[in-house]
Amino acid sequence: MLKCEVCGKQADKHHIVYRSQGGVDFPLNFKYLCSEHHRGKNGPHKSRRLDLEYKLELQQRLNDLLYRDYYKIDELVNLLQINKGMLKRLLKDYRVYKEGYKKTDIIYRLMGRKVYTEDMLEEYYDFIANF
Repeated sequence: MLKCEVCGKQADKHHIVYRSQGGVDFPLNFKYLCSEHHRGKNGPHKSRRLDLEYKLELQQRLNDLLYRDYYKIDELVNLLQINKGMLKRLLKDYRVYKEGYKKTDIIYRLMGRKVYTEDMLEEYYDFIANF
């Protein structure tokens, strides 16, 4: 049984980068949350701030995990635990250098073709304060 990472109750699997945003099924893209912390008023589906925090956390974890500048597909399969065919499809639009795929391209694609920054959180807070 999966447990909520916030309160310990029975949990569902939450995609940090939603599938509709280009997110894929791999362990780092999951957060296990109970129904209240998943779809409740303070969950990532209703709280843009929390959604951004989760995405920034995922992006940082990917940056930490992929510490080199280039990776071969087989290395990525092992590191990210993504099916090789899926990974090839995800990265088909990106150039393969002799050293492999660029770290920045890999992270950009896994984050749904978007780069998240701390400024986005600040802009969110500024928007709420002026609302």
